[in-house]
Amino acid sequence: MITGYSDRINHAFAFAAKHHDRQVRKGTRLPYLTHPANVAVILTRYGQDEDTVVAGILHDVIEDCVREHYTREMLEQRIGEKFGAGVLETVLAVTQRRVDDDGVELSSEERKDDYLERLARASDRARWVCAADKIHNGSSILADLKRTIDPATIWSRFNVGREGTIRWYRRVHDRLAELGFDAPIMAELKGVVEALEAWGAKEAAAEGEAKPPVVPRASFLGANPPERDASRS
Repeated sequence: MITGYSDRINHAFAFAAKHHDRQVRKGTRLPYLTHPANVAVILTRYGQDEDTVVAGILHDVIEDCVREHYTREMLEQRIGEKFGAGVLETVLAVTQRRVDDDGVELSSEERKDDYLERLARASDRARWVCAADKIHNGSSILADLKRTIDPATIWSRFNVGREGTIRWYRRVHDRLAELGFDAPIMAELKGVVEALEAWGAKEAAAEGEAKPPVVPRASFLGANPPERDASRS
């Protein structure tokens, strides 16, 4: 458990701030750094150690900050040198890969499948970061939904839409549970996933009620066919 000031955590925030500079949260003007900061807060609430909190702060750097002057390899090297091999290993475990071990580019859905598959080989520290990451992202979606009069503007931030987004959070929770990760944070993650599912079901029901009734097209199936005009034979 962390108590008092941590220079490594302070350094991690500075490192993340530099690399997430000018990035904002999807569909908002919030600095992106608010996300890793909240992940760190969640991990600290559960009494996680310094390396886990540092990895939580840095968990999106390799995935989101490859750009001019910074390759993936450079970012990996910098994190390893500054924060240690253990932190780097945790960050890599929760980073979606764009290519597989053979260098084949992965589609968006394949990246998610790969992420879930690699959780089997991940440490408990990485699974803690994974859970905290999804708790903050899912909770942010719920908070934004409660503030808007047009939920579509929230779901449109995500390429997979409402159903795909909710299904992804369910898949992550269920994968962690399947792997036997039963840390206390799982109860909170389960609550977030169930709240998203309930919200999605409520929206779907409301959309169904708002749709005009469907008038069936005329059909002769199961009815007597019209009599044929014998004069045209």
